[in-house]
Amino acid sequence: MAEEIRLRVIAIDDDESILETYEAVLSAVYEVKTFSNPKQAKEFLDSAVLADIPDVILMDIMMPGISGLVLMTHIHSMPSTAHVPVIAVSGKSDPAAVKDALLFGAVDFVAKPFEFVTLRAKIKKAFEASR
Repeated sequence: MAEEIRLRVIAIDDDESILETYEAVLSAVYEVKTFSNPKQAKEFLDSAVLADIPDVILMDIMMPGISGLVLMTHIHSMPSTAHVPVIAVSGKSDPAAVKDALLFGAVDFVAKPFEFVTLRAKIKKAFEASR
């Protein structure tokens, strides 16, 4: 049986404790790169070489400076990252927030707090759908 590909996941969230949890839990399965500053994430993605382009992005919706919705729109407007699925993550999970995230290009939505088994399944599903 062939070895499973280790997916590259970028997590963007202004909450450092969420990023630490992503690294602790997801890095056992994925290559995880985190950004607490959405502007730095944007700069990284703007200049990323092919090997640095993630397979999936986890994006907090409410962040200072650049909202997740604005950054999602930017990511999908760039040829190098337009194909990358974005999973919106937010503490706000009312129907309007979910609808906005999906309208701005998220392939899925995860409400905080979440189960990591569910998140891993959503990451795998988003990657497989993008192939």
